[in-house]
Amino acid sequence: MKPVAIVAAIAENGVIGRDNQLIWRLRSDLKRFRAITLGKPLVMGRKTYESIGKPLPGRRTIVMTRDPAFVAQGVVVARSFDAALELADAAADDMAADEIVVAGGAEIYALALPRAQRLRLTLVRASPDGDACFPAYDRAAFREVSREDHPAGADDEHAFSFVDLERREVSGFS
Repeated sequence: MKPVAIVAAIAENGVIGRDNQLIWRLRSDLKRFRAITLGKPLVMGRKTYESIGKPLPGRRTIVMTRDPAFVAQGVVVARSFDAALELADAAADDMAADEIVVAGGAEIYALALPRAQRLRLTLVRASPDGDACFPAYDRAAFREVSREDHPAGADDEHAFSFVDLERREVSGFS
């Protein structure tokens, strides 16, 4: 199985969205999302998919849903996280991708965190009201491998940091 990477933009209070929408304007984050996900299988929940409204070009989109009637053109539908990972792993082989990317929302992130080897986070310096939050996770299980701090500007309404984390190796005793 290819490594699982989570990509998310998270406010200081853990908020990731409101009413199935992003709640900030960060053009730099959208560019980074594109760079991270292009040419890779992308796993997301139905609500996240519907907020985007269409399959993203240059990616294989796998939409997780419990709704048995859900169908959408240009995407593959999975009824469980395990099924989504199997479909994404096969797609990664077809695309010669080095990882599977999970793009939310909150419920999907919670399912993905125990299996994620990488977290590619945008930490937004704001604390907006929202109804979706990134799930709690054991930060000690990950090590920071890179960080880029960015000020607010014309295209980015808040200051933010791009932070990449990788799961720490667990050493066993013999």
